[in-house]
Amino acid sequence: MNERKAFSLPGIILALTFIVLSLGCLAWIIGTAEGVESGAAALPNIIIPVVVLVVLGLCTNGFFQVQPNQGRVLQLFGRYAGTAREEGLRWTNPFYSKQAISLRVRNFESSKLKVNDADGNPIEIAAIVVWQVVDTAEAVFCVDDYENYVQIQSESALRQMAQSYPYDAHEAGKPALRSHGDQVNSHLANEIQQRLGKAGVTVTEARISHLAYAQEIAQAMLQRQQASAIVAARERIVEGAVSMVEMALAELGKRGVVDLDNERRAAMVSNLLVVLCGERATQPVVNTGTLYSG
Repeated sequence: MNERKAFSLPGIILALTFIVLSLGCLAWIIGTAEGVESGAAALPNIIIPVVVLVVLGLCTNGFFQVQPNQGRVLQLFGRYAGTAREEGLRWTNPFYSKQAISLRVRNFESSKLKVNDADGNPIEIAAIVVWQVVDTAEAVFCVDDYENYVQIQSESALRQMAQSYPYDAHEAGKPALRSHGDQVNSHLANEIQQRLGKAGVTVTEARISHLAYAQEIAQAMLQRQQASAIVAARERIVEGAVSMVEMALAELGKRGVVDLDNERRAAMVSNLLVVLCGERATQPVVNTGTLYSG
């Protein structure tokens, strides 16, 4: 079932017309009543304006208002008659029932879900979903409660997406929840849209608002992250230290400052690496003898 345009007319013009007709009927009734009292008119002539007033009163039930970014779903005895989106005061069949549907952009934040990531680690995750009704007929007639449907299906899609990625990437280039936000959010939006398409809803944006390890493994994972950071820092320090030692030896040999044999070269390399890679400041020992004696 798809949305279609409903029959409706500008309400202001019809409202003015109804007012003029009502005033005319009242004047007719008053004039006819005075004629009946004087014997100049028959009582049945009053019936016509009374019937017109009753019909006009019934037709006033056809007036309804449409606010900006709002649609009115019209039904005739349970049958879908169309949707009115024209703003302002409108008039349609007085027997139509009218249900207001907001077409504005809306958003909600899901509850914090506890799921397992792709590595089987329990994590807590939540998301913000921005959505909008684009087909009022599908929103009203294809699902029971479209607002509740949006929330439940969004959380289901979030759970499914979280199980497709690890929390942290352990391999270079592998997408993860914590490091590849754009890719993860795009995947989440697609997952939600697939579920909400039948409800006449489009997903404008979906993004993760909360992401953390579950409480029972948070401390262990923190230690793991700290260890990984320390290892990465050590690798960078060693790489830089080796480059500096290599440069120092090359410059000494190039300028002929000192001629070192293999044993002294190894000792120098060892001392430089200790100085460059140590966590604490080193205490220098001054050699007052020759190069080969203490």
